[in-house]
Amino acid sequence: MPDVITVRPAGPGDGDVLGEIHAVSWGVSHGPFCAPGVAAAGVEERRGKWHGVVAEGGEGILLACLNGRVGAFARFGGSTSRAGVAEIHTFFAHPDVWGKGVARVLLMAVLERARDAGYGEVHLWTLRDSAQARRFYAKNGFAETGRTHDHDFGEGPLLALVELERAVPGR
Repeated sequence: MPDVITVRPAGPGDGDVLGEIHAVSWGVSHGPFCAPGVAAAGVEERRGKWHGVVAEGGEGILLACLNGRVGAFARFGGSTSRAGVAEIHTFFAHPDVWGKGVARVLLMAVLERARDAGYGEVHLWTLRDSAQARRFYAKNGFAETGRTHDHDFGEGPLLALVELERAVPGR
């Protein structure tokens, strides 16, 4: 039987699964670039933050499920830095679903929602040194803008982020 990937909005009971996906995937993708104490604190902070976010309404959070089990999520909405442009604020997939098409289906759902909300373009920031993330976004139509900035996760070196953007399909 083939795998079934579905997408749904986050709901009140999703704080634990959002936190777990964010903690595990952030630990794998960002942790190696942080000082050990910062990485451990970052994982714990991400594990606990989503109950509050969902309680505030969870608007703009989509979950992707593989055979009924949540494997990825995205939070998106208006850009915090570019008027009239959508922004993917958070996009993480649990390593268990990497390579299974879950992230791509989720990304397409986010782009559809952005289009339905009237946006013609979407952007995001990702770690400069995360070759896997940059390949994923490039494969899905994103291009680097040339804009960068450093992010301070706390103790340890600043981490460089790169901005990527793409047009929203159907606009």
